[in-house]
Amino acid sequence: MGIKCYSNPRPSLNRKSMQKIIYVKQTASNCLFKKEFYVVGEENGSGWKKFLRKHWNIVVIFVAAGVLGFAGAIYVYLWFVGDAQATGLVPSTLGLWTMGHLVWFILHAVFWELLFIGIPAIIGAVAGWQWWKRLPDEDKKEYHFFGKRSRTARGGGGVSAFFFVAFAIKVYVDGNWNVAIATWTLNYIVYSMFTILAWVLVIFGIPATIALIWWLHREIKQKT
Repeated sequence: MGIKCYSNPRPSLNRKSMQKIIYVKQTASNCLFKKEFYVVGEENGSGWKKFLRKHWNIVVIFVAAGVLGFAGAIYVYLWFVGDAQATGLVPSTLGLWTMGHLVWFILHAVFWELLFIGIPAIIGAVAGWQWWKRLPDEDKKEYHFFGKRSRTARGGGGVSAFFFVAFAIKVYVDGNWNVAIATWTLNYIVYSMFTILAWVLVIFGIPATIALIWWLHREIKQKT
């Protein structure tokens, strides 16, 4: 890694990236007096690059596990929706639902998701944490993953608005724009949301996956 020295911190310089301060007596070719210098490391994002180059196989395993977990959560939920209606836990028509139906539906859904997806996910997280703890302390400090916190609340609101608009478009396309919501079935709501999610994954997920694979291939190739 090249070292960049500045006589004073620049306004745009991230002070968190400064690793240490040194004092250098410069030679005649530069200046003949003592000056304060800042040894500046790479930006926070470079920690991910170093991590991916060195542990790309672990990253692939966890990404694959995450994809399988996400797909499994969808499958479990769809199975539970059908089973809840078949066993009489909730009515098929939304107009017949009560608050009791809603509460029991949510509690049962959470239970089955935790049983089939949550427990394996916790086991995987514990295994990942144990692997991380066995890494040398020098490597952990070098990666410095913890940078600025993202504004998840604003992002979550944008996602909710996007799904609402997409759902409204689907309702209109299906010809249910003027149909009473109380007559809609649970299956229609659930499968409509997952149809929207599937289209989002196809439109945005496939290009993002291709870009990620290309980037990983380039980073690994640079390492070798």
